[in-house]
Amino acid sequence: MFTGIVEGAGEVAALKKRGEEVRFTFLTPFPIGEVAEGESIAVEGACLTVAGFERQGFTAFVSQETLSLTTLGGLKHGDPVNMERALRLDSRLGGHMVTGHVDGLGTVDYIRPEGDSVRMGFTVPRDLGRYIVKKGSVAVNGVSLTVNEAGPKSFGVNLIPHTMKVTTLGRLKHGSPVNIETDIIGKYVERLIEAHLEEGGSRITEDFLKKHGY
Repeated sequence: MFTGIVEGAGEVAALKKRGEEVRFTFLTPFPIGEVAEGESIAVEGACLTVAGFERQGFTAFVSQETLSLTTLGGLKHGDPVNMERALRLDSRLGGHMVTGHVDGLGTVDYIRPEGDSVRMGFTVPRDLGRYIVKKGSVAVNGVSLTVNEAGPKSFGVNLIPHTMKVTTLGRLKHGSPVNIETDIIGKYVERLIEAHLEEGGSRITEDFLKKHGY
């Protein structure tokens, strides 16, 4: 479990294809001596397991499933990547509950300067947009952000200078693909309502869901 408060940008030190998966070596923005084999680290929002150590970094195997659903398949040697170590129970929860299980890809729709900040909009598939609500939370490339506006297939956020500086979001351009993880609470609520309806629950609830595109 993570918070979406990125600790800094790491770097792709090496990558080697092995069948349908890829073994990456990443340099970290935190001391590699603090990292233990088997622990979880979010890389661009995708939860990876530390498999070992090499070239003063850690290695991780990324499956074809993860490569196909995230931007990790497009990484190259030297690319910067957002990194966050797993949440400790005695740590502050500064962002929101992020699992590191990317739901799918979005695309940068626009980038507009607003004073010292940047307004950024994204296009997402409708099946992801349904879970993104105004003033709710969303993780973009592993960064916890507050949603300023939301549509059926789009949303917008405001990025402060600190976020642009310490994460890879400042490198995004129009059309760039991004990893999207929606707030897990909405998914659980929807599943509970679906179970209620499957068990013969109120048709008022069913009509309400249909009205709102569910």
